Amino acid sequence: MTLYPNLILEALSHVKYPGKEGNIVSLNMVADNIRIDGNSVWFSLLLRPNDPFGKSLVKASEQAILTYISPDVDIKGHVDIIQVKPEPIATKQPLEDVKCKIAISSGKGGVGKSTVSANLAVALAKLGYKVGLLDADIYGPSIPKMFGIEDERPVADDEGKIVPIEKYGVKILSIGFFVNPESAIVWRGAMASNAIKQLINDAAWGELDFFLIDLPPGTSDIHLTIVGSLQLDGAVVVSTPQAVALADAIKGIDMFQNDKVNVPILGLIENMAWFTPVELPENKYYIFGKEGVKRLAEERGLTLLGQIPIVQGICESGDKGEPIALSNHEIVATAFENVAKNSIFAKIVEQNEI
Repeated sequence: MTLYPNLILEALSHVKYPGKEGNIVSLNMVADNIRIDGNSVWFSLLLRPNDPFGKSLVKASEQAILTYISPDVDIKGHVDIIQVKPEPIATKQPLEDVKCKIAISSGKGGVGKSTVSANLAVALAKLGYKVGLLDADIYGPSIPKMFGIEDERPVADDEGKIVPIEKYGVKILSIGFFVNPESAIVWRGAMASNAIKQLINDAAWGELDFFLIDLPPGTSDIHLTIVGSLQLDGAVVVSTPQAVALADAIKGIDMFQNDKVNVPILGLIENMAWFTPVELPENKYYIFGKEGVKRLAEERGLTLLGQIPIVQGICESGDKGEPIALSNHEIVATAFENVAKNSIFAKIVEQNEI
């Protein structure tokens, strides 16, 4: 009887690995070290560390040789196991297909942060960018109202991922889609943080140039969750020019510049910079103070991304679910367009080209 490697492999092809299709040969579990000396055969099995079927596969391999070749083959005790570490499974990082992730923040409520987030998203989309907007203001989600999609309910795709609602070229998700709009959200910090993680990790955002995150006002667990879950490319801080708002804006800036957070400040936006009546478009009335955010930017060495005036139309457009940035004539729409065209945004996209 003449023994040769292919004869050994043919016999071992009758050995199945429990729970898998194929045999130990087709599954590449037989090492390329078959040694034959007369009537004696040695070889190794390639198995995971602590494989529960290791011993039974060794016995099955020995029996296959004796059954399908000859009972005279000297094989007992000649089959050993080489432990092979499984290759790590490649897992996609959150928002791996997103070029630029930007947090929109404010030190206090009432300064128009969500209005800025909505209109900046629309302005960027109008420039041809692929934009996503996450309403992370858990306790006061207003983005669905501003886009006129309060009654929309996201569905899951074939992979079980939440499909964002798309409006005006912007992909949108908000906790507001999943709760009664007339009920207060009374959640502890951990529950709110987990909800945000789901909207980030379990959603089909797809490829985006910009992913804007409308943060809650102030500094909270949500901010730390966002920073811990994502590698943010930067933050934009929104404030009105009045002193009380600027005091809180400084705290927001400090949070992002803190060593433990360390998120670059892309710039400041001065919202409600002045009031301009429709009938007197050249007039400016500084009802909240003049250029407070501009001075703060200069003092801190930060970029002033833009000054957004108040006009009657900005309130009306928000209530109708049509962000004013959609307009081609309003001075506020032009202001948001100028912010979106700021070279800072273009540079970030270029740096993060996928």
